Amino acid sequence: MNAPTLLLVQLALILVASRTCGFVLKRIGQPPVIGEMAAGLLLGPIVFGAWLPEVHAVIFAKQSLPALSGLATVGVALFMFLVGLELRAPEGTRSQVRSAALVGGLGIAVPLLLGLAISPFLHQRFAPEGVSFWPFALFVAAAMSVTAFPVLARILRDQNLTRSPPGRLALSAAVIDDGCVWVLLALVLALTRGGTTSQVLFTVVGGIGLVAVVFLVLKPFYARLLRHRPGGSELPSSTFAWVVIGCVACAAAAEWIELHAVFGAFLFGISLPRDDRLLDALTMRIEPVAVVFLMPLVFALAGQNTTASAFAGAGLGALAVVLAVAIIGKIAGCAAGARLSGHGWRDSLAVGALMNARGLMELIVIKIGFEAGVIGPELFTMLFVMTLVTTFMASPLVGAFHRRKAELPAGRGTAI
Repeated sequence: MNAPTLLLVQLALILVASRTCGFVLKRIGQPPVIGEMAAGLLLGPIVFGAWLPEVHAVIFAKQSLPALSGLATVGVALFMFLVGLELRAPEGTRSQVRSAALVGGLGIAVPLLLGLAISPFLHQRFAPEGVSFWPFALFVAAAMSVTAFPVLARILRDQNLTRSPPGRLALSAAVIDDGCVWVLLALVLALTRGGTTSQVLFTVVGGIGLVAVVFLVLKPFYARLLRHRPGGSELPSSTFAWVVIGCVACAAAAEWIELHAVFGAFLFGISLPRDDRLLDALTMRIEPVAVVFLMPLVFALAGQNTTASAFAGAGLGALAVVLAVAIIGKIAGCAAGARLSGHGWRDSLAVGALMNARGLMELIVIKIGFEAGVIGPELFTMLFVMTLVTTFMASPLVGAFHRRKAELPAGRGTAI
């Protein structure tokens, strides 16, 4: 089978599996993204490779994966651009902003500290050769602290809770949470990818320079470019092309300074004007390609990095520890923050359950860590399973903790 034919077969198989699993999960009240993530796991060596090893070896031959990886990188960059474009600073009164900061802060601090606490055990058994303790430990801590803002928004929309007190608090806290986690992840990558002091310095200075260029040069340029547009949600093709160029250029710059494309795309999305019409226009153009077509490739590639050896011997015990730390740390930390802010226990636990959903954001984080060599396939597999479990349990827990539906209409949220 020649390369173009094999690529098309891979695309067809991945899309069929992701849509099928997404449909099944949607029928039982879960966001379709959970089914699409599960499809990636099913297509990997643990299921497909064990069931039909010869067929799996042909369809997902190692030499064929770079083409899929390139498409997946574009998909992740476009998705993170939409996430950055959609993020809004915490809104409300001063006390509401303080509550969001408290929930977001404890939602990072508690799982982060617990992640650091289990890192000596995990580093001894699962760290790749040559990876020192602190980059590994900081990455584990970051992975435990992630909240999936897009999945959280989707759950709130599906359950009509976007305007409810726990929904608004969780959305605001998630912005703070994920912003801090991405900064921590950038630090980990700088420490890991830069072998010498000069390389680390290049990455750090390059990151600061990228932020400066994005917010001091590109932000005013695109504010002027996007200021005058036709009415409604229309966006001229020429203007859209310049937006795509900016996104791709920032992603390439982030790769060049030894970070990752997602950082550049995310920064560029944040820098664009906070305009709902612009968000609608860009989402209509980009989301079908990024979310429906390209993101399933990310799940499938992640599935190829999993290994059944993660569940052998002490692996099951380590998986139980990872799950316990991730779930308890996130729910307890966020619920404590909400409770200290004056919310009742039921609403506080609902906030914790929402913030515990990790979804695609976590998958992107662990994929970056795996590609950078910070974690190996065994721990990657455990974190993949943790991502599925924590995202799956969010909707049932929110329904149990917060039974009353909000009366106001729900807001928008990225499809994933």
